[in-house]
Amino acid sequence: MKKIKPLYIYLIGIILTVIIFYFITQDSKQTNPAPGNIAGNQMPQDQVHKGLQQPPGASNVMPEVLQKMEKMKADVDSHPNDTLKVREYADFLAEAHQKDKALKYYQKILNINPKREDILFTVAFINYSNRNFAEAEKDLKLILNINRKNVQAYYNLGAIAASQGDKVKAEQIWTKLIMEFPDSPLAQNAKESITQLK
Repeated sequence: MKKIKPLYIYLIGIILTVIIFYFITQDSKQTNPAPGNIAGNQMPQDQVHKGLQQPPGASNVMPEVLQKMEKMKADVDSHPNDTLKVREYADFLAEAHQKDKALKYYQKILNINPKREDILFTVAFINYSNRNFAEAEKDLKLILNINRKNVQAYYNLGAIAASQGDKVKAEQIWTKLIMEFPDSPLAQNAKESITQLK
């Protein structure tokens, strides 16, 4: 079996994070559900939730999942500077609804390499989904300090402002995005989002 290069895993992680963050921000014009309320109350069908009929808890988590989690943690403890192993474990924790624990491991990666845009996007997404908008905004600004041309970070800053009801700030951010990156696909999204603010 061919081993996947870490670069491809990181790129897939970035793409998934951006897609998920983008779709969540599209709901910013609607009232956000209370924290913990899963839209449709449907269980995700990923490796952590497969076969579960109710939200995961100590009584219904499959032994294989717990064993995998323990093995991943042992791997991370044995190789704390292996950012691929740390990332895999953090992603697994996030999927298992242990976002606070996941954040600690993502932070370990950022301590090793603070310029990891993919990790900063993931942290911003978790903070956004936890309705910790100030932290999510801070994470996105860190991305922009690393890469001033990160259009997704600009767009998401506008989405955070809109989520907080600050339509003026959201419009300013999206207008700047449109002016600076007129050929970006997100420029069209920003135009549509500005229209929805009105």
